[in-house]
Amino acid sequence: MLAKGLPPRSVLVKGCQTFLSAPREGLGHLRVPTGEGAGISTRSPRPFNEIPSPGDNGWLNLYHFWRETGTHKVHLHHVQNFQKYGPIYREKLGNVESVYVIDPEDVALLFKSEGPNPERFLIPPWVAYHQYYQRPVGVLLKAGALVGVLDAVSCDSGGGIPGSCGSQMAPLEMAPQPLPLPAAITNVIFGERQGMLEEVVNPEAQRFIDAIYQMFHTSVPMLNLPPDLFRLFRTKTWKDHVAAWDVIFSKDICDLLQRSSCFPRGPSWSSVYPTPHQTSMTLQWHLYEMARNLKVQDMLRAEVLAARRQAQGDMATMLQLVPLLKASIKETLRQAHIHPCRLGGRLHDLPLITLPQTLVQVAIYALGREPTFFFDPENFDPTRWLSKDKNVTYFRNLGFGWGVRQCLGRRIAELEMTIFLINMLENFSVEIQHLSDVGTTFNLILMPEKPISFTFWPFNQEATQE
Repeated sequence: MLAKGLPPRSVLVKGCQTFLSAPREGLGHLRVPTGEGAGISTRSPRPFNEIPSPGDNGWLNLYHFWRETGTHKVHLHHVQNFQKYGPIYREKLGNVESVYVIDPEDVALLFKSEGPNPERFLIPPWVAYHQYYQRPVGVLLKAGALVGVLDAVSCDSGGGIPGSCGSQMAPLEMAPQPLPLPAAITNVIFGERQGMLEEVVNPEAQRFIDAIYQMFHTSVPMLNLPPDLFRLFRTKTWKDHVAAWDVIFSKDICDLLQRSSCFPRGPSWSSVYPTPHQTSMTLQWHLYEMARNLKVQDMLRAEVLAARRQAQGDMATMLQLVPLLKASIKETLRQAHIHPCRLGGRLHDLPLITLPQTLVQVAIYALGREPTFFFDPENFDPTRWLSKDKNVTYFRNLGFGWGVRQCLGRRIAELEMTIFLINMLENFSVEIQHLSDVGTTFNLILMPEKPISFTFWPFNQEATQE
């Protein structure tokens, strides 16, 4: 039977229902309640064409998708399809065909079947730009001590909030685009802060932030249609996408970064920059959940203050004493994972099912809302991640991927978010201006549909100790 839908008050699942809550028999042994897959036998391995699907005409599917949901609501589209077809389905949109899975056991089989060198899915419009304009591609890695530089920038992030320096308190409205938090990661990667947290933001830094947002936004329409088609017809989407990448690669930005002695001369740094913007969006969702759940915020603050006293102010030690705060980041990624799907690459086959070199995707957004896998999923409850029962957490924490597919910048991202939240909780009480749902929209990462208005009240530690 189908699980009951989540309450409409849930900000991140408004208008959605949950899907299959019936027993499973594993990947390839399909069991669905109704629709196309209802008559499928589950006693033998299934061929690819028996995986439930809306049909094999990718262009007709894409038309219905645009008309009914739209590219910026693809995460809701996944939820609806799992409800209709069951725990595994395939769908062809345009010229892109994918198989979608949701059960953590299936996810485990997927990632463990890839081998040591899985093929990674490359975002088509990014590849198209880099190939057509012959831009360098690569991944930048940085080793070394990170806590100090991240802590300094996180402190300044709090310092930029009205009222933090004795000025009168005022609401702060956060626009539905990345916050200026990449300052921390540029400090780590390039050895120099780029002026993103100054009272007057460096114009080139702001121009760079805007270009990243535009690059994300214009990527979405080209995920299911060939980017070359947009280029040949010289569409506005392609022109804006190119303009955004040109800013990222511009001489002014390069000059800004090359002032650092550790600026990479070889591998491209362009692939690094989406990561900090994704991190800043996760932090914005975390602040939103804390503001909506003041009891949870008080629990997190109590843990941070106790850790500060025990560690005597040493940040590296503090990081080992805040398990609930780290769990709250996992909980935020469950409720508001910025990527609706975690790409699993192209596989030839999996146990119990034949996949003819097909892209397999894990529907993380839908997974985080299914009561079969998460008790009371609409409730923001970080303590669920502290459970010692592996059945509660097994292959459910996929915010950074898993194994060889996990995020290359995971350690930096986790440090950045944890230290930022420590500084915020020690210095501010976060409240929300309006309790109405902000909604979600997909611009390559999941963003609020409208600005979120917070109020940051200075937190008086001495008063709480009296």
